[in-house]
Amino acid sequence: MNKFEKAFGSKVLQWRIPIIIFSLVFVVLAASGSSLLTFTTNYRVYFSEDNPQLKAFDALENTYSKNDNVMLVIAPKSGNIFTNDGLSLIEELTQEAWQTPYSTRVDSISNFQHTEAVEDDLIVRDLVQNAANLAPSDINHIREVTLAEPLLVNRLVSEKGHVSAINITVQLPGLEEAAETPEVVTYIRKLVAKTLSKHPDNDIYVTGIVMMNNAFAESSKSDMQSLIPISLVLMLAILALMVGGFHGTLSTLLVIALSIISALGIGARLGLPLTPASVTAPTIILTVAIANCVHILSTFLLQLQLGESKKQALAESLRINLQPVFLACFTTALGFLALNASEVPPFRDLGNFVAIGVLIAFVLSVTFLPALMSLLPARTPHSDRQRSRYMVRLGEFVIRFRRRLMWGITALMVLLILAIPRNELNDVFVHYFDTSISFRSDSDFTTNNLTGIYAIDYSIESGEPGGISNPEFQREVAAFEAWYKQQPEVLHINSYTDIMTRLNKNMHGDQPQWYRLPENRELAAQYLLLYEMSLPYGLDLNNQINLDKSATRFIVSLKTLSTNEILDLEQRVQSWLAANTRHIQNAKGTGTVMMFAHIGKRNIISMLFGTSIVLVLISVFLMLAFRSVKIGLISLAPNLLPAAAGFGLWGLFYGEVGLSLSVVISMTLGIVVDDTVHFLSKYLRARREQGMSSEDAVRYAFKSVGHALLTTTIILVCGFLVLAISSFRLNSDMGLLTAIVISIALAVDFLLLPPVLMKFEEKKHAQMDSSRAMSDRLSG
Repeated sequence: MNKFEKAFGSKVLQWRIPIIIFSLVFVVLAASGSSLLTFTTNYRVYFSEDNPQLKAFDALENTYSKNDNVMLVIAPKSGNIFTNDGLSLIEELTQEAWQTPYSTRVDSISNFQHTEAVEDDLIVRDLVQNAANLAPSDINHIREVTLAEPLLVNRLVSEKGHVSAINITVQLPGLEEAAETPEVVTYIRKLVAKTLSKHPDNDIYVTGIVMMNNAFAESSKSDMQSLIPISLVLMLAILALMVGGFHGTLSTLLVIALSIISALGIGARLGLPLTPASVTAPTIILTVAIANCVHILSTFLLQLQLGESKKQALAESLRINLQPVFLACFTTALGFLALNASEVPPFRDLGNFVAIGVLIAFVLSVTFLPALMSLLPARTPHSDRQRSRYMVRLGEFVIRFRRRLMWGITALMVLLILAIPRNELNDVFVHYFDTSISFRSDSDFTTNNLTGIYAIDYSIESGEPGGISNPEFQREVAAFEAWYKQQPEVLHINSYTDIMTRLNKNMHGDQPQWYRLPENRELAAQYLLLYEMSLPYGLDLNNQINLDKSATRFIVSLKTLSTNEILDLEQRVQSWLAANTRHIQNAKGTGTVMMFAHIGKRNIISMLFGTSIVLVLISVFLMLAFRSVKIGLISLAPNLLPAAAGFGLWGLFYGEVGLSLSVVISMTLGIVVDDTVHFLSKYLRARREQGMSSEDAVRYAFKSVGHALLTTTIILVCGFLVLAISSFRLNSDMGLLTAIVISIALAVDFLLLPPVLMKFEEKKHAQMDSSRAMSDRLSG
């Protein structure tokens, strides 16, 4: 390896012009794939095609109808929706909402299909008509009917009548997601703005699945436009401050830019889309690319201070850093490739984008960077004794107190690891968005004042065609509804039995005592047929009843719940169904909320498997690279402890691990190995090439690479802390915990790894001294 390292630096400088030209040509070809880059924001992208919860949800939507929606929540400042102005606003908005692109249905109290008996006829009509001219008595009647209707209260109108909603069902073609969702959102926002200008005494809040998808997109674009520039400026400033040199900073900037655009272009050609989770890839590639350049430039400047020429300094820097930079990049790429074990496709895409970028950054760092630097002016920097002095002092401190540090840091790590069980696997997917995002604030208002955007869907099967008219089946569904309403998490239930109860009353002259389910199957079927024939286009029951009328849709609207609360509720549901029903054949909860509730746990299990494999590969790789099983085993401690301690610290202060944090171990595993590799590389070089004792080798490692490790850690931590300010929690939590783990990794590499090395090599050193003494006596 030594011969190759020496020859490599010389060849790079010898072929510097062709290397620069070839690098630029390669980047142009790679970046050309960026035209194929797609951006998807649909929440379904977080679930793989074989995800069982997604399959169940698709089956439900194929049986009934899609439930992607936009909900407009109207809140009059007067606190009363039942006024001429309030009802006129709802009536007007309901009509306008039908013009929403891709809309298939609009529901509100205005067009609610109110039924009543007139002699022997069943009259079905819109509940609100010509609202502007309604008399007070008419408005009071509408209020009474509305607040007595279980299908409306806590779904389309609040119990107090202070807010009301218009629900727009949207069925996107799915041919061009990047354009379809914004098209809907643009229309809705214009509609809201126009409506508020005519009705200024009202507030309108907008939520729903379509708005959630749009929030994913807007959060991602905001991160791309703000976080990447902030990261770049901040880290280049740190680089210029701690390493110095305008031309070195400029060259590093080029390596960063070329690495990022190449990774995005190649990823696009491989069919990888950009998503709210993978959009952070450029920031991560940026941090790793800078770390590579720091090590090469630091050694280059150090060699210039020692009096070597520019070419000699570059060649020596490549000789010293080629192996550790390669090991660092390779292990980092392995760590991110472990994300391919994730159950969440966007995390797989993130891992692949970053792995590609890291490997390209390595190649450019050891070829393009030194080739370019050899052509640019380079001034010999002034000797920075202070920088060298504090690292020497740190090394002496570690050597002097090595036993105390070894046991003290070990004890601290054990205590933090013991705090890991304080973490609870939990998530609230609405809280993925910061309160500064309008979707989050509008959704919170909706949940607090009207209904929840969390919903569990059930397709309740009777087991026979036409079985939903079976009185025994209907009674069980009604009992299920009654039990569900008693659960504290529930805000509203949309059940077909409420329609049948109202129809039975209507068909008996609207007499209150007949407000119950029909007792005869044939009558129930006739009522249903008569009602369906009276419904206008777009407001039929296809969204609640399947074609052969063997099953019905049962929708439960919930408060904003965590994944654990949702899974606990569903377990209670299934226990009740098993104990109390005979005619309900199948009723499994599904929907967006159930999908997100299950994905976190599934992802943790898959990532533990993937991370374990990568850990074994990295350990074996380091043993081979360092030509020492013992050193490879020693390296496990500083590679594993930071992530474990980081999760322990997270448990002490936060205590909740969601979807985003389930990938942090794999992400950080490769990154934290970097510091260990560079420290061990310098330590072993001192031991093997210069024959230093273990203590002197530690001093050499601190002096030669300590400042570079501190610089790269500061750069990496700053880069991930920039992600922590994201308004998208999947990115902010991931950035914060990763920054914590990287910080702990440096502390472990500085304060624990050297004492462990000296402890395990003391015996070997003593044996070598004893052998030398024996040899001297024999020769004497």
